[in-house]
Amino acid sequence: MADAADFQGTSASPARRWLRRTGAMLAGAPLLAGLLQLPAAAPADAAGQESPQAVSGTGSVSVAVDSLTPSAPTEGDTVTVSGTVTNNGKQPVTDAHVDLRVGPPMDTRSSIDTLADKSRDVQGLLGEEVGGKYTEKFPELTPGVAEPFTISVPVDELDLGKDGVYQLGVALSGETSAQPWDQILGIQRTFLPWQPEDADTKTKTTVLWPLISEAHMAAETGSNEQQTPVFRDNALAEELAPGGRLDQMVSLGKGLDVTWVVDPDLLASVDAMTRSYEIRGADGSTTDGTNQELAKRWLAELQQAVAGKEVVALPFGDPDLASLAHNGTSVTGSLSHLKEAADVAEDTVDTILHVKPSTDFAWPVEGAVDPSIVKVATSAGADKVIARSDSLQDNLPYTPSAARPIGGGTTAVVADARMSTVFRGDLTKASASTLAVQRFLAQSLALELQTGKQRSVVVAPQRMPSVNQAQAMAEAVSALQSGNWSESQDLADATKAKPDPAANTRVPPASAYPSSLRKQELPRAAFEQIARTKGNLDKFKVILTLQSRVVTPFGRAMNREMSTSWRNRGVAALGYRDGMESYLDGLINGVKLIRKSEMKLSGRSATIPVTVQNNLVQGVEHLQLRLTSTNPTRLKIGDAAYEEQPVAVNGGHSQSVKFTTSANANGRAEVVAQLYTEDGRPYGDPVTFDVKVTEITPTVMLVIGGGVLLLVLAGFRMYTQRKRAAAREAAEDASAEPADAADSPADAAQNPQAAGERLKGESEAGSRADAPEQPSDPAPDTAAESADPSGTGERVDR
Repeated sequence: MADAADFQGTSASPARRWLRRTGAMLAGAPLLAGLLQLPAAAPADAAGQESPQAVSGTGSVSVAVDSLTPSAPTEGDTVTVSGTVTNNGKQPVTDAHVDLRVGPPMDTRSSIDTLADKSRDVQGLLGEEVGGKYTEKFPELTPGVAEPFTISVPVDELDLGKDGVYQLGVALSGETSAQPWDQILGIQRTFLPWQPEDADTKTKTTVLWPLISEAHMAAETGSNEQQTPVFRDNALAEELAPGGRLDQMVSLGKGLDVTWVVDPDLLASVDAMTRSYEIRGADGSTTDGTNQELAKRWLAELQQAVAGKEVVALPFGDPDLASLAHNGTSVTGSLSHLKEAADVAEDTVDTILHVKPSTDFAWPVEGAVDPSIVKVATSAGADKVIARSDSLQDNLPYTPSAARPIGGGTTAVVADARMSTVFRGDLTKASASTLAVQRFLAQSLALELQTGKQRSVVVAPQRMPSVNQAQAMAEAVSALQSGNWSESQDLADATKAKPDPAANTRVPPASAYPSSLRKQELPRAAFEQIARTKGNLDKFKVILTLQSRVVTPFGRAMNREMSTSWRNRGVAALGYRDGMESYLDGLINGVKLIRKSEMKLSGRSATIPVTVQNNLVQGVEHLQLRLTSTNPTRLKIGDAAYEEQPVAVNGGHSQSVKFTTSANANGRAEVVAQLYTEDGRPYGDPVTFDVKVTEITPTVMLVIGGGVLLLVLAGFRMYTQRKRAAAREAAEDASAEPADAADSPADAAQNPQAAGERLKGESEAGSRADAPEQPSDPAPDTAAESADPSGTGERVDR
């Protein structure tokens, strides 16, 4: 953007100060003439002596300004500058001293950028040296050794004039053996905002304070009824820990008047961490999480920090609007995910933080917009788009207010690019952080002094500042809010400010979108994979008895798949999508048919069981099991080629479904079992098995019947034989009893003839009993069985 050639509306400078500066310059003219008559310095010799300009334009001594307080001084303050000087050359520097130099006020914002780019150039304009007593001397600077310094100067001694941004140089002067005269060997320039009294029209400044992180939760949950959440790693706990990035964002932001911009996914993830959760390791195993108290403490501090403050909720997961616009809109269903993410944002933030957020703001990456991005941003209900001035540029000599209409009832809130990007880069060194703070304040004051009209300015920093960046931001915002030229304003109020009629309201074409940002976008393949996962989920959910236990976590996971945090992390993004797709496939395959081996079917009809197994925690229903015969001429299922039966299986159980079949011919028949949803879609893989049919003929039935009859007759014969044996044993027992007096041994001895006749008679009687009753009857195989009951311990085969 162009800037005004001069500041407008600034106060007049005291004449005596400018006269004093002019007199100093005139007094130094003879000295300068004398220096010009000195002989030129000899070139470096062969012994390795080097020029003090070790690095072109930067000098041989590096000067680091680690702190400058106060950042924006007023009347009566004392400016203190601390830092280090390091001799980067090979020769010692003698008679060295550090002093401060104040240059004239800068006229434009672009001149601030120019000076920042050449802040170490010893050949540039140095400005006037502050009185000689405000220095720190070093007898010698040893090569490679950093020496600290601190200089304190009353602001009155800086001889500042009119309101404005002054160049403040911290210079190191000294001598070397190669150049034995006093010269500047290193310098560090920074900025000193000077607005000692309240401005007549203060700039209204809105600072966005983002609470956004990467996607930390996986799609899967623990295999239990409690649905224990699973985290991809322990990175979120590290950010929440004391000194961590998110811990610092909350502790620093609670003392500032800022607008909190929150990703609901971050809040939901931390809230899940307050209860039982699991952490997945690199090898795929999970362990129990132990940072519940840490998460509770962070949420409690955040609730206190945002109480009474403006909170803006982004769509759940902070979807990448540019990627959606450029690569996702042609994939069916992609925009519906954005709408779902926007719909759940308000309830998530309200439930966890107990504040009602604004949900009508969209924030594209880096504030870069084109017509397709604006269209996608507003498709989910947002009517305000946070853009940036390096995308929606103005050809004006001043910075207009942030809000401007861009058509279709949409308002673009254009953040100031210079102030929004000043905290980028590595700010781990105190010197880099200090320079960023002073540059931020300088740009803010320069903007305020451009016109005499009040304007609204928005600062939208990077989405995920590091700890050092957040600390620098907080220091700068705190100094700005304590200054005399700016006052805080909510984002909603900035949006309502009267637009500048001269400001640009034309959204740049797609061709103007930065190629560097386009290279970072999610590809079309990512949205196709998300759509495929969504289709599988839709087929799966219809059989569940508790759909929300699966639909909700997968829906939020699909929001995370479109997050802006995946930019420049394509491999990690693909891994996340693959992991979720694989997990869903595992759940779908948890409801399946058990494989069957070949069955043999004898007879004209039989029952075939098919088992459905449910390995899910919850029950499934609304399924139909269809059994189909590929050869119904040989084998029918029921009365036709196939039959269907409804299936409902409780979680962790199996159920067998029985089908009646009828056979018409011998041979093999292939049978296919397949599950279907109620809408007729196949579910899971089919199970195919063979049924071997053996038809039973009447002749075979007669043979089988005859065999059965023979078995019955054989059993009856065995029964009768046992009965006869029992009778014979009874008779033998009776003959063994004591005989009467005639049968005694004494009688037999006295009358042997009578005894012989008795034995002969018994023998003949026995012969007659065994003889057949008729000549045609066959002789019995065994003696006649007794008809008396069997003995107590006797076994009878019947």
